[in-house]
Amino acid sequence: MSDNQSWNSSGSEEDVEPRDESGHLVGVVDLSGVLSKWTNYIHGWQDRWVVLKNNTLSYYKSQDETEYGCRGSLCLSKAVITPHEFDECRLDISVNDSVWYLRAQDPEHRHQWIDSIELHRADSGYGSESSLRRHGSMLSLTSATSGFSATSTSSFKKGHSLKEKLAEMETFRDILCRQVDTLQKYFDSCSDAVSKDELQRDKIVEDDEDDFPNTRTDGDFLHNNNNGSKEKLFQSLSPKGINGIDFKGEAITFKATTAGILATLSHCIDLMVKREDSWQKRVDKEMEKRRRIEDGYKSALNELKKKSHFGGPDYEEGPNSLINEDEFFDAVEAALDRHDKIEEQSHTEKTRIQRSSPVPPGDVYSSTGTHRFADKVEEMVQNHMTYSLQDVGGDANWQLVVEEGEMKVYRREVEENGIVLDPLKATHSVKGVTGHEICHYFWDTTYRNDWETTIESFNVVETLSDNAAIVYQTHKRVWPASQRDVLYLSAMRKIMANNENDPDTWLVCNFSVDHDDAQPSNKCVRAKINIGMICQTLVSPPEGDKEISRDNILCKITYVANVNPGGWAPASVLRAVAKREYPKFLKRFTSYVQDKTAGKPILF
Repeated sequence: MSDNQSWNSSGSEEDVEPRDESGHLVGVVDLSGVLSKWTNYIHGWQDRWVVLKNNTLSYYKSQDETEYGCRGSLCLSKAVITPHEFDECRLDISVNDSVWYLRAQDPEHRHQWIDSIELHRADSGYGSESSLRRHGSMLSLTSATSGFSATSTSSFKKGHSLKEKLAEMETFRDILCRQVDTLQKYFDSCSDAVSKDELQRDKIVEDDEDDFPNTRTDGDFLHNNNNGSKEKLFQSLSPKGINGIDFKGEAITFKATTAGILATLSHCIDLMVKREDSWQKRVDKEMEKRRRIEDGYKSALNELKKKSHFGGPDYEEGPNSLINEDEFFDAVEAALDRHDKIEEQSHTEKTRIQRSSPVPPGDVYSSTGTHRFADKVEEMVQNHMTYSLQDVGGDANWQLVVEEGEMKVYRREVEENGIVLDPLKATHSVKGVTGHEICHYFWDTTYRNDWETTIESFNVVETLSDNAAIVYQTHKRVWPASQRDVLYLSAMRKIMANNENDPDTWLVCNFSVDHDDAQPSNKCVRAKINIGMICQTLVSPPEGDKEISRDNILCKITYVANVNPGGWAPASVLRAVAKREYPKFLKRFTSYVQDKTAGKPILF
């Protein structure tokens, strides 16, 4: 049989995968395209150009950058491909501690990528059954050609216990005993033959005594004619034969010796059997200890992998997040603390920057305007003036959650489909500023980054009028919560007084709208808002003929917020964040306005 025939003898022809002329499996093709790759918890999913070639998966920032080298690659020989349990577009590829989280544009593309990756892995020779059969066949062939080895193959066989060896020794003993019996018979025959020869010799000697030579006078012996036959007889009986060995005795001694050796060997084997039980117990204990150590190692390794991949997409906000509510809360609180520390460091630099924008005349804010959202703006203004200024003291549904000096924050718990929609209402009094100034700095986007620390970026999508604009802004991400964005219409109005005793009142209302230039994306969760800030200026008469100064001004602020955050953040986390952040926002903003207006003319 030829080598090729020997190689194929380990399996049927159907077990060998069809291969092309280059040696690759039929159906293995290179694949490239755009996949979303999880980068980190700040940037989330980003589109990347992914290339599958020569059993290697590589990615580039874009298709145009392929000539400059890849940004990362994975050898797929030992990779583990895991389709996500819930996300039909996602697949995870892991090699040791390295994990790539990828998302295709639809389930069909994900299935195509998985099939191509599996074909490349099979083509590499790792993990395929045929490759194992081929390696096994070559090993058998090598073993078959090494028949001249002096070592018996049975000596390498495993599973022969001491009892089996004892049974083999018993067999050997039976064979040896039969051989000894055969030898004994041979020795007995030899002994009988020697005895017969001695009797025959004695008889011949007695018969020949009469013919023994006579003695002459000179002492010489005289031999008769049959002297030659006597010499032949004595030559056949050598001295060894005459003195002879006791063959029967020797045979009995040999049998007794071998029997003693075998008996001793059997006794040793019995002792070894007893020792085997003791050693087996020790081995069992060691195996159990090893099993516990291996289990502990696997558990520690899994925990280490979880910690090393804690920033992956499975640990961010979502319906199937692996992070529990307590860990979610701790992570959010830690991220907010970091943001506060960064803001404290940058606050000094912001206060040095002097920004200013022209203040339109007051009559600009007295009307809604003629833009397409004019009716909606008017409706929102009337609702805030009707309901937002109502006293919450007698309403049991409102709960006082924060009270710091003149500032009070109330909350009414409302949930819809598991989403927290708690309305918040805050009242505050600020000395030295007017309602017009408070609303001006709150509405004008020129100053937005000076006092708003939660915004990552914003831009005015459309300016509707001098007192109304559509604004799109993204908020800084607080991991593990998803990043939020909001698109809203912001309008500023001066509320006309019904009588001379009514305080000077200004209002800014922000409410969510839709716009073609700012469509929702899968990178952010779109939040919905309805916010109103109503500012009333109270003036105390100055003494004598003195002019009104900022010491005579007090602004009473009523801030109302209805926010639908969307997403899947736990209710307890959302309420805790709102309770923490809203008071800080009001204090930070009003302090900013006081600093900006100090020493400047009063803007009524």
